[in-house]
Amino acid sequence: MEVRLFPHPLRPGVGLKPKREGTRPMLPQHARHCPVLEAGSLLGYMVYAPLEEKESYYIEHEGEGVFKFVYYLQDKGGKPTPLFVVAMRMPVGGVGMVKEEVQVLNAAISKEDALRVVRVFLVVENMGVPPGGVALRGATSFATAEGWDTVYGSILNMIERPSAPALFVRVESDWYMHDSEFRYALQPGEGITIAQSIPIGQVFFVPREEITMRDCTEAELETIRESQQTFLKHKQEAAQQTAYGLTVSPHYIRESRARKL
Repeated sequence: MEVRLFPHPLRPGVGLKPKREGTRPMLPQHARHCPVLEAGSLLGYMVYAPLEEKESYYIEHEGEGVFKFVYYLQDKGGKPTPLFVVAMRMPVGGVGMVKEEVQVLNAAISKEDALRVVRVFLVVENMGVPPGGVALRGATSFATAEGWDTVYGSILNMIERPSAPALFVRVESDWYMHDSEFRYALQPGEGITIAQSIPIGQVFFVPREEITMRDCTEAELETIRESQQTFLKHKQEAAQQTAYGLTVSPHYIRESRARKL
């Protein structure tokens, strides 16, 4: 299945391309030898913000429908320096205009330009839904083949704390050209720092084909049980000791690779 990529409408060509990554640095060492866990992490593609290498931003939920956006640019020494802050107050009940206050710190920038920068990185219209919700724009969007959808969500197997809960969205991206957007819900006082190399979410491509379920027959169950016993036997025979003292077996990954040949 071919997926076509199209860029951020306000900042085309800026930001890292989507990529697959099977490892997660914060997982324990034993998890690095778990092929099914890594395959789960590889299920989708990581998406990044439309940021240059020297840029970053911070978005925080201050509570009571108020969000703070801070835009940073590295100085000559490589230290992130805040250039401006935008406070956004969501309308009560979701009806009305968003009130925005701009505070310029270290840049000659107008209020209008600062607000335009905010809209490069955030979907302001979707902020605060649900309470504490933030909507992050991705650098790359997707057009799928006929009958395939795109699912937008958080990064699988990312266990760092704190981890904000995410809203998962499924879009019929074969006909609806949806700009990438990732939505998280922050508690008051929580914030997210985004840099060029930090993925803001993960996308998954799924077919719209209907799924039917049925119970296995007795013969099918017998075949499954025999297959499980055979797999466990070969897994134990292939077991190895790692330099860290862990016992692992490469049988699953060997069998998986052999079936792809």
